Amino acid sequence: MIKEVIVVEGKNDTRRLQEFFDCETIETHGLGLNKDTIDFIRKVNDGRGVILFLDPDSPGEKIRRKLNEEIPGLKNAFIMKEDARTSKKVGVEHASKKTLEEALNSLLSYKEYEGDLTMNDLYELGLCGQKDADRKRQEISRKYHIGRCNARTMLKRLKLLGIKKEDLSVE
Repeated sequence: MIKEVIVVEGKNDTRRLQEFFDCETIETHGLGLNKDTIDFIRKVNDGRGVILFLDPDSPGEKIRRKLNEEIPGLKNAFIMKEDARTSKKVGVEHASKKTLEEALNSLLSYKEYEGDLTMNDLYELGLCGQKDADRKRQEISRKYHIGRCNARTMLKRLKLLGIKKEDLSVE
């Protein structure tokens, strides 16, 4: 059983997670997230803890940002878009058991240690401002289970993991 309660966007995400794991969820109803739901998530986090497991798309990232800003110490599970997609849709509900397990075993909390990695380091490594930067960021995102992200978000997530410039190698 997963001790923490998992926050997802909808009932199909809940159904998918409960297909493989003994877990409880809170559904945000997508961007319909409201103050009452945020307050409830805060109370649950104070008791059992909360894992955010949101879709790897723009609405999912918007919900993740809002909840992490409102409630310090939430745990975050990330999946890559290409690991959670059908020909028309992307989301937690489309991910394989293996992808979901890997994400739940690689949680990140925004209250953890912040390393000294800089945006200049990312530039020097070709992770931003370079021709092939997006592909290289995807490679790093997959390696560290931080979800697909732009350079600024990648910097924040890598710093939280305490990743140093010398730890990052991309081809």
